[in-house]
Amino acid sequence: MARCQMLTELGRRQFLRGSGVAAAGAVAGTAVGTGSARATPAPARIAYPPSRLANLRDLKVGQPLEVEYPDPDSPGVLLKLGRAVEGGAGPDADVVGFSTLCPHQGFPLAYDPFDRVFNCPGHYSRFDAEKGGLQIWGQATQNLPQYQLRVDDAGDIHAEGVDELIYGRVSNVL
Repeated sequence: MARCQMLTELGRRQFLRGSGVAAAGAVAGTAVGTGSARATPAPARIAYPPSRLANLRDLKVGQPLEVEYPDPDSPGVLLKLGRAVEGGAGPDADVVGFSTLCPHQGFPLAYDPFDRVFNCPGHYSRFDAEKGGLQIWGQATQNLPQYQLRVDDAGDIHAEGVDELIYGRVSNVL
């Protein structure tokens, strides 16, 4: 029971990034006769199809640009936030991208530029666009899936992965 609580407290994102693997090894106990726990973080990633989503010229501050990634059945948006944020791409580190399917039950999310959050009309979950899609309210049990973006020298914005599981899938790539 304590092991499950520990993993829950660490958060799903940390677990997926590998730090949760080390913590799970520490919680599980020490190796017999060694006196220390050993865990090798293994990436929980799959190969994503890189995809050009837009160009920096297509974005306006605070206005979501609708995109589809990693496939046509997965709606999302790109946002230019107007200030640098962790995980932001581009020369100003202010471009982010997210799935717009609520991770709770798949309702389509709406972006509120005043609060800079995504709102779910189904059960009122809210996700902070400036903090990597962090769930800040509601019944969802995971953060909003965020795209891993790269901006090339021509200003083209490329998605190269997703950091959370998109609603309704056992794998983000169909």
